[in-house]
Amino acid sequence: MARRNSPKVEQRRENKSKGKKGQDRGGAGGGGGFRQSRERVQQRNDQIWGVCHIFASYNDTIITVTDVTGSETLAKSSGGVVVKSDRSEGSTTAAMMAAKLVGDQLRDKGVQGVHVKIRAPGGHNGPTTPGPGAQAVIRTLSRMGIKVGFIEDVTPLPHGGCRKKGGRRGRRV
Repeated sequence: MARRNSPKVEQRRENKSKGKKGQDRGGAGGGGGFRQSRERVQQRNDQIWGVCHIFASYNDTIITVTDVTGSETLAKSSGGVVVKSDRSEGSTTAAMMAAKLVGDQLRDKGVQGVHVKIRAPGGHNGPTTPGPGAQAVIRTLSRMGIKVGFIEDVTPLPHGGCRKKGGRRGRRV
């Protein structure tokens, strides 16, 4: 035979299942909080994110956007696509115009945010600082309403490897 609790014990249990100021915790009775948080997570997961690879040298800026795995290219453009003269391919203006093209392609495909990986020429000969177009691309994408996640520098840096040119005494001017 099942024992029945007194009305005071029942009332205490009911009060325990409620949170502060009488809010329901979302147990069997009310069902509020847990379901709402699950819906919020689902909304966040519906957003499509990509990875924006920016190669910014002093002569050109190349933008490639892939999916998060990196297996599929979603959009690409470069400074040479949008300007006529060779000397202005690496400029901030060319980078902004190329980023606008990429941003329009991303909007059409439904991408809401990108994680950015900036690369300079690097290596044992090239400069390890990115060109002027890198910052312009990020600024333009964020102004177009695309969320920017983390920004990472992926410039290849030498460790050991080839010997620098110039000979034993270095370059004599």
